[in-house]
Amino acid sequence: MCVPTVLSDVDDLLEARRDRVVIGVTGPPGAGKSTIARAVVEHHRRAHDEDAVGYLPMDGFHLSNAVLARLGRADRKGAPDTFDVEGYVALLTRATRADHDVYAPDFDHTAGEPIAASLLLPATARLIVTEGNYLGLEDTRWTGVFGLLDRLYYIDAPTEVRRERLLRRHTAAGKSAAAAQAWVDDVDEPNARLVATARHRAHLVLDGTSRWR
Repeated sequence: MCVPTVLSDVDDLLEARRDRVVIGVTGPPGAGKSTIARAVVEHHRRAHDEDAVGYLPMDGFHLSNAVLARLGRADRKGAPDTFDVEGYVALLTRATRADHDVYAPDFDHTAGEPIAASLLLPATARLIVTEGNYLGLEDTRWTGVFGLLDRLYYIDAPTEVRRERLLRRHTAAGKSAAAAQAWVDDVDEPNARLVATARHRAHLVLDGTSRWR
């Protein structure tokens, strides 16, 4: 079971340490990492309190649609160079050490845009949960992420399962069936292959299709 395994591991870390624990949840597009990361956050909020955990999604650091258009990258939004990598690393670094509240951006999937300062990482948080595709990459722009994590969990799922999830996601966001299929083939799957190169760096590899409740 995916989430119970992560919860047990995180509880062991929190019990063994007095300082803040930072975990990362990664995996290819459509594997289920956001669902699992949010389940971990909600569990710790219920078990402790609202201010015991902070959530910092990498998606909040998407470049805006206007910037992507200006850079000529709008047709592959979600690729590694369509994020503010340095901004993400800087804020994650700050969140691991801060003794005060930290504000973080989130991503509005309806608008397709990042929303500044819409998440609060409380000063009292013992646990910070971050998630995204590229947390384990050894690329020079992303390599700073891995060193900030106490654990990296890699969530995987069969290609056909991921593709079905992604097609539903893209059509729900307004793409036609043909456009959704093209996006999965031309953008999501190349990104998935890149993410898979970092699988070996994860502390645990977990099945994103298993029952998690």
